Amino acid sequence: MQARKLTLVVSLPANDAKLARAALEEGADGLKVHMNVGHRASGNRFGSLDEYENTFREIRSLFEGPLGIVPAGGAEEAKPEEIGRLSPLGFDFYSIYAHHLPSFMLHETGLDRTFAVNEFSDLALLSSASRYGFTAVEASIVPGDEYGTPLTFADVLKYRSVVERAGIPVLLPSQRKLVPDDVRVLGDTGIKAIMLGAIVVGKTEETMRRAVADFRAAIDRWN
Repeated sequence: MQARKLTLVVSLPANDAKLARAALEEGADGLKVHMNVGHRASGNRFGSLDEYENTFREIRSLFEGPLGIVPAGGAEEAKPEEIGRLSPLGFDFYSIYAHHLPSFMLHETGLDRTFAVNEFSDLALLSSASRYGFTAVEASIVPGDEYGTPLTFADVLKYRSVVERAGIPVLLPSQRKLVPDDVRVLGDTGIKAIMLGAIVVGKTEETMRRAVADFRAAIDRWN
């Protein structure tokens, strides 16, 4: 994210190497996967690391770019034993809601630290994140009942507020139904990475390829 104006990350709707390959072939710079969490946007339930270890190894073998993971969420807690296995599997970073992030993950894990804020988070606290070694924040601030609706200027103002307060790069997940024409305003707002998820990329290789290719082209024009 430091090397370019705007980065394209895909948050896979399922832990599936075929979907990962499709995203990468169409121009994704990085990928994010999940475990121990129910994913609201995709409707998927992700199980333990043991269920996905071989899949994660296969995904890691496909590229050398950034690979991240959401290690827990909701009713599931992050487990020290699983977190300790992530860096040896080739993961580069974790991403987890601040209110799901246990204190042990503030110690050295071999992973870059990113966290997410939601619509209830106190954004005034964001400026303290860099003190704890966090390298980016995910602005997941759209209420769940508004997922899949178009981006508005009200959203842009909120995202700008996150950028101004954070002092570290801001990633934007596609909780809204983002379209390629949104790239310019998001880039101008100071977002450092657009993270396409199920709402935009769908759940099939075909929809994944089409969405990622369109956003790749739009980002390349803007960058």
